[in-house]
Amino acid sequence: MKAKIINGKEIAIKLREQVANVVVNLNKKGAYPGLATILVGKDPASSVYVSNKSRLAKEIGINSFQYDLDDTVSEEDLIKLINQLNNNNKIDGILVQLPLPKHINTDIILDTIKPNKDVDGFHTLNAGNLYLNRKSIVPCTPLGCLIMLNSLNISLKGLRAVIIGRSNIVGKPMSQLLLRENCTITVVHSHTKNIQHIVKESDIVVAAVGIPNYVKSSWIKPGAVIIDVGINRILKNGKPSLVGDVDFDKIKNIASAITPVPGGVGPMTIACLLMNTVLQCSANNNIDLEENSFKDFFI
Repeated sequence: MKAKIINGKEIAIKLREQVANVVVNLNKKGAYPGLATILVGKDPASSVYVSNKSRLAKEIGINSFQYDLDDTVSEEDLIKLINQLNNNNKIDGILVQLPLPKHINTDIILDTIKPNKDVDGFHTLNAGNLYLNRKSIVPCTPLGCLIMLNSLNISLKGLRAVIIGRSNIVGKPMSQLLLRENCTITVVHSHTKNIQHIVKESDIVVAAVGIPNYVKSSWIKPGAVIIDVGINRILKNGKPSLVGDVDFDKIKNIASAITPVPGGVGPMTIACLLMNTVLQCSANNNIDLEENSFKDFFI
């Protein structure tokens, strides 16, 4: 068996094109989506990521506002900036790039962003609505994973899914999304015993643990679908390389479908951020989007 490669780049391009169409329609109704990104510090990977978000936002017609702060910025000053953006009618989405320096309380910062300007889905209210199966903004990476699963045009109902990692950013919201799809969910983590046996019984594996090649081919059930969220920088043959959390080269011969790294979940995360921005814009301006605006990406 040779797995289908789920091409996140291609799906993300289609999603961004649809977001651009929605932006045009919003503009016709007098609404102009705006996204503010805040980067604290000069981490190279985060800098590139935030720059890509801003660039792609501009490409599809979303007004982009980027704020680069020194890593010594005080929590008080960061909160002051966020509140200014909360009160700025040109801003529909506020994104604070994580992680933040240790002297800043991440939970306080994320809850300072108004729920109607939260495009990451990390505010307590939005996270609670997702848990309660109410309408909410969904965290971008899990949402991108779901869209990639939907691209396979298979029913997820009744499938056994394992999520490796229990972070607030990926693991926990991913479990809620798959529960909505009527999957049977298991979340494993660093204290779980016999992880490989649990993974072996699963039809869907979402790996979000942050350890290069953590998931081995011997763990995988033949025909399983693998969503690899990991982006790990390693030296391969003496050169810097990106790899995921699963042993792609071996698992691709066992799974029915698998996401690559790079080119899988990463592009989808940014595309979903842009979609969340226009969703917040439409809500903030009391504009109902056409019911089928993003129907092609959800089953």
